[in-house]
Amino acid sequence: MTVGPSGSGRLAQVESEYEEVVSRLSDPKVLEDPKALREISRRHRELEGVVSALRRVRKAEEDVEAAQQMLSGASEAERELARAEYLRAQDVLSAMEEELRGLLIPKDPNDGRAVIMEIRGAEGGEEANLFAKVLFDMYVRYSDIHGWKVEVLEARPSDRGGLDGVTFVVRGEDCWQRLKHEAGPHRVQRVPVTESQGRIHTSSATVAVLPEADEVEVDIDPSDLRIDVFRSTGPGGQSVNTTDSAVRITHIPTGLVVSMQDEKSQIQNRAKALAVLRARLLAAEQERIAAEQSAQRRSQLGGGGRSEKIRTYNFKENRVTDHRARLTLYKLDRVLLGELDEIVDALLAQERASQLTRPVQ
Repeated sequence: MTVGPSGSGRLAQVESEYEEVVSRLSDPKVLEDPKALREISRRHRELEGVVSALRRVRKAEEDVEAAQQMLSGASEAERELARAEYLRAQDVLSAMEEELRGLLIPKDPNDGRAVIMEIRGAEGGEEANLFAKVLFDMYVRYSDIHGWKVEVLEARPSDRGGLDGVTFVVRGEDCWQRLKHEAGPHRVQRVPVTESQGRIHTSSATVAVLPEADEVEVDIDPSDLRIDVFRSTGPGGQSVNTTDSAVRITHIPTGLVVSMQDEKSQIQNRAKALAVLRARLLAAEQERIAAEQSAQRRSQLGGGGRSEKIRTYNFKENRVTDHRARLTLYKLDRVLLGELDEIVDALLAQERASQLTRPVQ
């Protein structure tokens, strides 16, 4: 990403929009409309930092120009001092431009949202379910480290103490930003408890990461839903509840199906199922928009994300490799205790570097 002259192209548009937003904030019609006021205020906050940085860049450009003129007209005795001032002004300008470039990176529309995560055992039978439990415990510990709150929406235990599937919500500052890259297949290489001859097996579990959606963002027509109730069951078919409290919701237009049975109340299970359904519909809509904007851009839940293993956990070598960041750490034991930040920071740095190389229109 190159900023270019501070008064041209995209930057001029940003400054013009900022002035318009400032004007609208004093418009009586906007002040009387709470929804419009919230939206305008949010946009004002977004643009204010960019415009402030732009004006600092312009001031730094003026300082560079003044220092250059001073250097050009300096006497021999003054030249060294003038040259030092010119170099200092250039350094300040470079720092200001770097700050502005960072602010021009498009904001992730899901920043600030809570996260709904779904982990399921995939290839490897019961060993995959056991690994799904390992991943779930890892994310709970990671959330504890960051002070996030975790709420389990549904957990389906497997026969040997693993998880056939688990759906949970993570709430807290920056949780979307730091968890969004976890989506995809996670591969494990270890000797399963089911292996009698000590051979290493390869299994996998899949992780989905969805932004939690508000009811006002995803309007679901009740007539588009088919709601079935049934009796909750546990591992091996064991009865958990003697009433029809489990809920299965089918969104007829898309075919999406969500089931919940953890709560004893049908109303609670229905509320949780609708929350997950809204998250899936929001993710699907965001993916559709992203595909329309660029045929090459895919959302993290797109086909490409699920066709490749994003990370490998090798227990024998105490090794974890993130294949996207091309990062290998020989401290799998620490990672499983929730120390994921080194991997997450590498992925965020890679994302930022990619964004910075895109030209500003």
